[in-house]
Amino acid sequence: MSTQSAIIELKTYIEQHIVGQKQLIDRLLIALLADGHLLVEGPPGLAKTRAIKVLGDGIECDFHRIQFTPDLLPADLTGTEVYRPQDGTFKFQQGPMFHNLVLADEINRAPAKVQSALLEAMAERQITIGRVTYDLPALFLVMATQNPLEQEGTYPLPEAQLDRFLMHVVITYPNNADEKSILHLARDEARAAGGNGDKPPHIIGQQDVFDARRAVLDMYLSDDLEQYLLEIVLATRAPNAYGDDLAEWIEYGASPRASIALDRCARAHAWLDGRDYVGPDDIQAIAPDVLRHRIILNYEAVADGVTPDQFIGELVNRIAVP
Repeated sequence: MSTQSAIIELKTYIEQHIVGQKQLIDRLLIALLADGHLLVEGPPGLAKTRAIKVLGDGIECDFHRIQFTPDLLPADLTGTEVYRPQDGTFKFQQGPMFHNLVLADEINRAPAKVQSALLEAMAERQITIGRVTYDLPALFLVMATQNPLEQEGTYPLPEAQLDRFLMHVVITYPNNADEKSILHLARDEARAAGGNGDKPPHIIGQQDVFDARRAVLDMYLSDDLEQYLLEIVLATRAPNAYGDDLAEWIEYGASPRASIALDRCARAHAWLDGRDYVGPDDIQAIAPDVLRHRIILNYEAVADGVTPDQFIGELVNRIAVP
């Protein structure tokens, strides 16, 4: 079985267990293929935890869930040195960040000191304790979640940390048909409780994931489309050429990290679609998720009810496709 076929089979397996959240599944796989991290925002009960756990079931890796709370400490994530009285030495005990797939559940409920403990791990793939630096696993993905319904007792993520996330995905409630399918799936799983459970048809090795990442980077992207991609990102910083109204909305545009993220995500989007080239539709489809957390609107725009998605949508509509 080819690497691409194995990933597509994994996607089909996840879709059988996660109903009504196709965008979340697609973006989770894109983050895996693009070697990035995912920030997911949505109300409780939309299978955010379940999605990454099912993904972990289909890959030869380990998964760990961290519940972020106001009393969480940085050492609860990274680990700590434990004193050994028998020989008078300290031994480092690894924390949950040393797993392959990490779910940071309700990340905005922990204070800034804990949130910042993720920065080095997400950006450098390493954790430093004292004078010693420990490498994280080669396959390492953080999926953080936020609940938009409750703001009391939360600590908004700073812009520097938001920029570490490859994408910011916003999910909503399923439609009527999907909700009915969820109901039937829950019944079937309740009946099968206590059994062996439904196993994925093919467990993907970590080397298969690395091979898929190289294949994604080898996707063909024409020079014209590469320039189109850059124009979208650059226009978030200086949108004057596309309308005075857009220039009046923006405070800060996306960083160069956004260009890298948009390039990799567009390639992964096309690869998952079974193509060997990137089209403008791939760039347009992924742009909101890559950019929405990397731009800051000014006070006037926020007061007028303008959203980052509205700003990005207007930019994409006004920039000519080559």
